[in-house]
Amino acid sequence: MNTLTIYALQAAAPAAGQQQSALPTILMFAAIILVMWLFMIRPQRKQQKELQNFRNSLKKGDKVVTVGGIYGEILEVNEKTALIRVDGDVKLRVDKQGLVKDYSETAQS
Repeated sequence: MNTLTIYALQAAAPAAGQQQSALPTILMFAAIILVMWLFMIRPQRKQQKELQNFRNSLKKGDKVVTVGGIYGEILEVNEKTALIRVDGDVKLRVDKQGLVKDYSETAQS
């Protein structure tokens, strides 16, 4: 065996009677979980709460967009559904979970 292989084996295996600490590994996993929570889970939960509050506060006359990209004005709101007017006399009953945006403030008449 060459010298490089011997050094690599000695570095990889702890010496007899010595035990490696698991603390650095545990700290690394904790840091990874913390970063994932800060950058992925927390913002997603905040966005879900805002969307749920939007859906609970829907009222007649609000202008909304569905997940399919259909723009309409709310005519009636029930517990789970909403009736929206799309164009003229065209009305659609959609699930409230399918409404994602209120464009009342940005809509121009």
